[in-house]
Amino acid sequence: MASTYTPIATTTLGSAAASYTFSSIPATYTDLVLIASTGSSFSSSADAYQLTFNGATTSFSVTRLYGNGSSANSDRYTTPYAGWISTALGADTIHIMNYANTTVYKTAITRSSSEGTYSIAGATAVLWQSTTAINSVKISGTSGNLLSGSTFTLYGIKAA
Repeated sequence: MASTYTPIATTTLGSAAASYTFSSIPATYTDLVLIASTGSSFSSSADAYQLTFNGATTSFSVTRLYGNGSSANSDRYTTPYAGWISTALGADTIHIMNYANTTVYKTAITRSSSEGTYSIAGATAVLWQSTTAINSVKISGTSGNLLSGSTFTLYGIKAA
């Protein structure tokens, strides 16, 4: 049985960085899945990360649901805040649907968990109000650098 996940690119940061970008993404898949194990140098609380498509920072509608084991919260943004990272490496799965389709707005669902001083788990629904095909995806911390040793793997998924 053939795998539906095709690795497009993977990287491990050799030093802390403000962001990482997957560029020149081929339009040959139906969906993308980005698996990230990353943390942030921001130490006063859990940091959010931004997920930017094609360099755009506007026309986003984001709804986040999250908790820390003792309380649950939700919030909404018009900036591309997509998940959480903390001072220890956490796990994130980002599913970007219909990324190459030029007749629909782009949507993504993220699942995040971070450990360390500020543990948090959550899910996010992201809507980018653009019909432009996505050819680059950038992930960045909003307050601190991504930690050295962070890994990112981008997969393409073909329709069944």
